Amino acid sequence: MKFIHIADVHLGVHPDAGTAYTEKRPKEIWDTFERIIGICQKEQTDLLLIAGDLFHRQPLLRELKEVNYLFSALTHTKVVLIAGNHDYIRRDSYYPTFPWSENVRPLFGSKIECVEFEELRTAVYGLSYHSREITEPLYNTATPEGRQRYELLLAHGGDEKHIPVDWERLDCLGYSYVAFGHIHKPQAVRRNRILYAGAPEPTDRNDTGPHGYVKGEITEKGVHVRWFPCASREYIHAEIPVDEDDTAGSVKKKISEYINEHGNENIYKITLQGVRNREVCFDMMRTDTDGNVLEILDETRPAYDFERLYRENAGNIIGRYIERFEGCGRDSETYQALCEGVDALMKNRR
Repeated sequence: MKFIHIADVHLGVHPDAGTAYTEKRPKEIWDTFERIIGICQKEQTDLLLIAGDLFHRQPLLRELKEVNYLFSALTHTKVVLIAGNHDYIRRDSYYPTFPWSENVRPLFGSKIECVEFEELRTAVYGLSYHSREITEPLYNTATPEGRQRYELLLAHGGDEKHIPVDWERLDCLGYSYVAFGHIHKPQAVRRNRILYAGAPEPTDRNDTGPHGYVKGEITEKGVHVRWFPCASREYIHAEIPVDEDDTAGSVKKKISEYINEHGNENIYKITLQGVRNREVCFDMMRTDTDGNVLEILDETRPAYDFERLYRENAGNIIGRYIERFEGCGRDSETYQALCEGVDALMKNRR
C-alpha cells in the first residue's frame, strides 16, 4: 500500500502581510498543494493522508469546491482527512455537510472513528478538532481494533494545548504508521512509524528550513518512508558579520552576496553582528532591493578606543565604568557588557 502524508497546508493563509511578495504566497501555497495532488495521480498513490489544517481558518464553500475538484480528478487515490486546530469543525462549518467526491473519506467526528479500505487491507483511524484547543490526551488510548492487516492513525497535535501525547504509549498501540500534523517542521518521533510531515510550504517567518511531504509504502516486510522537499521558498535567518571597516555600502553588498548564494527565491531575516565604526549608520530600508528581506536587525555595537576614552573621562562615571572592566578580552561576555554600558553612557551624555 503506497501513501503520501501531508499536513498543515494552510490554504488561505496570507503570510507576512505587507511585504513585497505577500500577494504571491497564497497562490504559491495552492500551487504546491496541486503539485502534490498531481504526484498522487502520476504515481497512482493508494492513499493521500491529510493530517489536519488543510485550511488556515474556516474554509469558504468555494474553496471546498476547488479542493474537492482536485480530489475528484484522482483516478486511483483515496483521500482521508481530518480537521486540525486552525480549520476545526464549528457549528457553522461547511466541512461536515459538504458533498465530497466518493474517493474522499473524511474523519470529522470528535472521537476516534475508522474508515476501511478492504482492497488495500488498510484501516485509517482519526478524529477532528471541534475547538481550537484540546487538552485531553485522546490518542494515548486510541487502540486499533484489528479490522485490517494495516492500521494507520491520522493525528494532529502533540503539545499540552493540542492533544498531548505519551509517545512511548502511542508507539506501543500497534499502528503500522502514525501520520501527524501540527508541527510545521518535518521530524520523525519514531523512525518509519510516527512522523510529522511538516508543512508543504512555510507560512511563518519562524518556519525555517526545508518543507515538504512524506511518501511511504507498507508491505509484509514493514514500513518504508522518505521525506521529499517541495516548497517554492524557504525562510532563512542569516547572521552577517560586520567590522570597523564596513560602511553602509559594504554591508549592503554582503547581504546581497549572501542572498545570491543561498537563493533569491527565499525569504530572509538578517541580523548584523559585530562591531562598527561609531560614525557609520546603516540604512536598513535601502538594503532590501529585491523585496525578499523580511527584517534587518542591527545588533552591532560601536567600536571604541577604550584607552583613549578612559584618558578623556578618567574623572567621571564613564571612566570609572571602563576601569571596572580592566583586562577583559574582546571575545568575552564582559567585553560585550563593557561596550553596551559605554554606549548607553555616551548616548545619555549626548
